[in-house]
Amino acid sequence: MEIFEVKDKIFTINQTMSAELTGHLPKPQMRGLLHSTIKRNLILTGITVVLSGCYMRFIYGDGNKRAYANFYLNYDAEKEFTRMRKKGLFDSCDPDDNE
Repeated sequence: MEIFEVKDKIFTINQTMSAELTGHLPKPQMRGLLHSTIKRNLILTGITVVLSGCYMRFIYGDGNKRAYANFYLNYDAEKEFTRMRKKGLFDSCDPDDNE
């Protein structure tokens, strides 16, 4: 009978430990599950859209504006035209045309 008593004690210890670890299990949501899931997904989508918009506006967009501004700060269109004309890239004017 000692074996049975030991098994009962082990079972009792395991049962109390598992009850302490898991606690009280909540009941599953049977009504309104779709509504609550859609509501949660819409909130997360809204947050994602706002964060993405802020990233595109302030980080990506302003960075491109700065890069274009720095490029055109020292850009000489006449010099570029002359360089391309001398390479012969234009059909409408000769490469050696002196204007």
